[in-house]
Amino acid sequence: MQARNWLYGIVAALALVAPLPASAQGELVVYCTVQEEWCRPMVTAFEKATGIKVLMTRKSSGEFYAQIKAEAANPRGDIWWGGTGDPHLQAAEEGLTQEYKSPKLAELQDWAVRQAEQSKFRTVGVYAGALGYSYNADQLKKKNIPEPKCWSDLVKPAFKDEIQVANPNSSGTSYTMLATLVQLMGEDKAFDYLKALHKNVNQYTKSGAAPARAAATGESLVGITFQHDAVVQAIGGAPVKIVSPCEGTGYEIGSMSIIKGAKNLENAKKWYDWALTAEAQGIGAQAKVSYQVPSNKNASAPPQAPKFSEIKFINYDFAKYGSTAERTRLLTKWDKEVSTLPK
Repeated sequence: MQARNWLYGIVAALALVAPLPASAQGELVVYCTVQEEWCRPMVTAFEKATGIKVLMTRKSSGEFYAQIKAEAANPRGDIWWGGTGDPHLQAAEEGLTQEYKSPKLAELQDWAVRQAEQSKFRTVGVYAGALGYSYNADQLKKKNIPEPKCWSDLVKPAFKDEIQVANPNSSGTSYTMLATLVQLMGEDKAFDYLKALHKNVNQYTKSGAAPARAAATGESLVGITFQHDAVVQAIGGAPVKIVSPCEGTGYEIGSMSIIKGAKNLENAKKWYDWALTAEAQGIGAQAKVSYQVPSNKNASAPPQAPKFSEIKFINYDFAKYGSTAERTRLLTKWDKEVSTLPK
């Protein structure tokens, strides 16, 4: 009996000092808005670093914004990682995300910190990406169409049914295009442009990156996306050429937010801090799927990433175009005046 009690005592002592298995560290529900090929290695690396089990779902920015809003009374997600900043800012304004000041803020680029400050620390910038488009050079030559260099080229009759772009209601990429054109041209001219572009669009996709893949395969001649999505296709060997429109263009600040009412709040904070490190921000480039500019000052942009110094950018107003009122107004107007038009 004494031997048995002694054995129980040893087991109990070991239980106090032995590391906990991964499942005992708890769980984390991540809503991921970058490519699936980037989401997965992020999850794997975080699980290895922390022992926390991650349940990950991948959707577009607009889809997750709508889902988080619908789940507000009973949140299912803990952290929303990636995707354009506009819906993150809208979610922050509507109280759908939680304030958190990470100790990693001091390591971030100024534009990432401004994103946090504008949202009262309910979101933060994790990367930046330039808007543009890509075209299939082989198909362009075959169809004998002049090389497009500007936004204005895409509304020419030669591109009838040759352009693919996402729906701005589901895609943060496409909403960035909508907001960019309004700021670049003025609202009336921008909507005239979008109506003309509509005649040349063969499909409005759900995902913002999908048009880059369509241009790469030749399914579509032109795909309007963030330029880094087209870089992925070019590095994969696709005959695509990437364009920074001559008139100027906008950009995204890909963001991250903790969902208000998160059931795994402490684990969400651990992901948040970890995702802002230079090491975590290098994972996408290592997986050859991320060619954005990272927000951590100590993280290096991949050499194939678009050179921001060579791109003509507009002074994008993230606060205004990330607000609930402006996003709702512009999307409603696009639904009413553009999407319903005949081809």
